[in-house]
Amino acid sequence: MTDPQKGVAAIVAACSVWGLATLYYHFLAHVPPLEMMAHRTVWTALSFAALLVAQGNLGALGVLWRGPERGRVMASSALIGVNWFLFIWAVMGGHAVEASLGYYIFPLISAVIGVVVFRERPVFAQVAAVVLALAAVLVLTLGLGVAPWVALTLGTSFAAYAAVKKGMATGAVVSVTMEVLLLTPLALGVLIWTEWAGEGWFLRDGLHAWVLPLSGVISGGPLILFSYGARRVRLVTSGLVQYLNPSLQFLSAVFVMGEGVTRWHGIALAMIWAALALYSAAAWREDRARSRAAMSGIIVN
Repeated sequence: MTDPQKGVAAIVAACSVWGLATLYYHFLAHVPPLEMMAHRTVWTALSFAALLVAQGNLGALGVLWRGPERGRVMASSALIGVNWFLFIWAVMGGHAVEASLGYYIFPLISAVIGVVVFRERPVFAQVAAVVLALAAVLVLTLGLGVAPWVALTLGTSFAAYAAVKKGMATGAVVSVTMEVLLLTPLALGVLIWTEWAGEGWFLRDGLHAWVLPLSGVISGGPLILFSYGARRVRLVTSGLVQYLNPSLQFLSAVFVMGEGVTRWHGIALAMIWAALALYSAAAWREDRARSRAAMSGIIVN
């Protein structure tokens, strides 16, 4: 396999695990969301710390904490904590369809942040895509009688997380390790309290003693795969493959978990998919234009 082919395979594998993680949390729906979040945090922290030890790069955590990016990593830690907990709560509470909508609209919210915060100049198709997504949210709000706050919060928190991480000099593994380490004291407190009160699930039986730690692998493994793949493929390619994640979440919610989809969900989904098609086409054209410009520069030089 060529490097780009390996990159695409790695991103597909990462997005498949993320997408099918919905089934994992559904299987553990009897575990309280806060306890599940605590397990996810602790086991992810241990997984990443072990990876840094194996790489001989554990000292990078101290460099990050003492450096100028400490404030950014504290902000990203808070945002990913909100995102992780709400996703777990949504899946365990029977709102996995709405959770998948959040990850569909995430790139469109990112586009808005890019314009407002980073002064990026969108093309007409990107503006149209955002307007179409906003119309989809309005349709859901009017049709269901309540705003899809789960989808909006998930999409916004992850887009804000990506914006905070944008341009960070620290590598993904080091920064994510620090993010979960900052959440770990609270997570350990939750686990100690639940076990002491006799309400925890980790020590209850052998099944949970090995299933719950898998949350760290499910969270950390795909990130490593995605980081590996993103360095080997074009940005537009990785962006398109990422839609596999919410698609698998949606399919799992409907066909495995048995969640219902109203006609309002159907209309909104169609509008969001159309918006994503517009957005992706614009990104593809922009990527092609940059590639041609780069090739022209090489030829001229």
